[in-house]
Amino acid sequence: MNSQHPDTQPALVWLRRDLRLDDQAALYHTLKQHSRVYVTFIFDRDILDQLPRQDRRVEFIRESLVELDHRLREHGGALIVRHGWPRETIPALAKALGVSDVYCNRDYEPNAVLRDRDVAQTLSIDQIGFHSYKDQTIFEQDEVLTQMGKPFTVFTPYKNAWYKKAGLSDTDFFVRPYPVTRYLQHLAPTALATGVPTLADLGFETTDLQKIGIMPGITGGRERIEDFFTRIQNYKVARDFPAIKGVSYLSVHLRFGTISIRELAARAWREGGEGALGWLNELIWRDFYFAILHHFPHAIGHAFKPAFDAIAWDDNPDWHQAWCEGRTGYPLVDAAQRQLAQTGWMHNRLRMVSASFYTKDLGLDWRQGEAWFAKLLLDFDLSANNGGWQWSSSTGCDAQPWFRIFNPVTQSERFDPKGKFIRRYVPELAHVPDKYIHAPWTMPAETQANCGVLIGRDYPAPIVDHGEARQRTLARFKAATSE
Repeated sequence: MNSQHPDTQPALVWLRRDLRLDDQAALYHTLKQHSRVYVTFIFDRDILDQLPRQDRRVEFIRESLVELDHRLREHGGALIVRHGWPRETIPALAKALGVSDVYCNRDYEPNAVLRDRDVAQTLSIDQIGFHSYKDQTIFEQDEVLTQMGKPFTVFTPYKNAWYKKAGLSDTDFFVRPYPVTRYLQHLAPTALATGVPTLADLGFETTDLQKIGIMPGITGGRERIEDFFTRIQNYKVARDFPAIKGVSYLSVHLRFGTISIRELAARAWREGGEGALGWLNELIWRDFYFAILHHFPHAIGHAFKPAFDAIAWDDNPDWHQAWCEGRTGYPLVDAAQRQLAQTGWMHNRLRMVSASFYTKDLGLDWRQGEAWFAKLLLDFDLSANNGGWQWSSSTGCDAQPWFRIFNPVTQSERFDPKGKFIRRYVPELAHVPDKYIHAPWTMPAETQANCGVLIGRDYPAPIVDHGEARQRTLARFKAATSE
């Protein structure tokens, strides 16, 4: 920063995964230190050019920006939106605005780290400062380590250290909100802010975002928060049942920063009780996976436990396609996959069930399943998606041994006992009696005829036998670990 007149030098805030005004670290620090502040968002072509023309995430971001631009204008500013390559666009915009510094919140994905490094180096040529802040986690990078100063590789010890560092029973320091509002008068208008481009301008088409009930933006995030906290005490008992409204549905808002992680952690802690603290643990998992990504970048594309790179996964494109399309013959797995395709979201319990089925029943490489989730999940986050898939495939940072193999039938019986969720997404099984809904291939022929579903014609028979698949998986892991 220009140390002579920092208060009169204009500055630029670069938004990425932080699409809100309240409790926003980079925005707070910039407004506090500069009397004229511009705000920008870049639709990154390095990312967008790889996407299909209909992508719910692009529409979510675009609609969130429309609301954000409106709110900035209410306070005398405006949002400068560009469609291009940040490595070029941010330095060019900084020069055009005559700013002394560019501020942003840290992004931890490997490509983003490299992008920010390149942007900072280019800015430095013109003596423009680049400053980044922690905003999407409570703790990041090296903030939670073992007593030996090493990164944690198992969640429970990490969680205990997280709580100890947070000191939530004594202080709210790490979850204290940034008081952005008191400095909003420093927002500056500019003729370069010409509104938010349409999806068509960006080369995209409208999706079914509204039809599936996703409300983007600050308003959408706020509604989700207030709804969840009316039922958060039921979270721990309801969270595993996909037919029940038990989870928060906040993941997409956390992904794009339309809500603050600090507010959520603070509210959960103050709420207390089994449900709220159970949910707070899920937020800690999120920090944990960010830390894993930081300390062990090899986990992107490789097994977290390098020995498991030796696993000989099967290659069966037909099984992969059947799993993607929800026609494996296992109703809960198929319902989960169809929920993902139809809504861009999958219930957390089902993410584990489906990933376990993919890797341990079908014996397919977790990286292919991970890529499918990455393509469709509206809340896709590299660290959590990678961590979850490696957890399910037993190649990741998991305290449980690799011979934990979910049984898709017993999981179905336990977490969707009446088949309500199954029937919602696999309507061809709508009239199957509860007795057979979890394993419809066991229905007698007469029952199949009576409920109008012939297994093998109207709904597929299981593409694998779970018992036989389990033995293949045990042999697969034994072979890899014995080498």
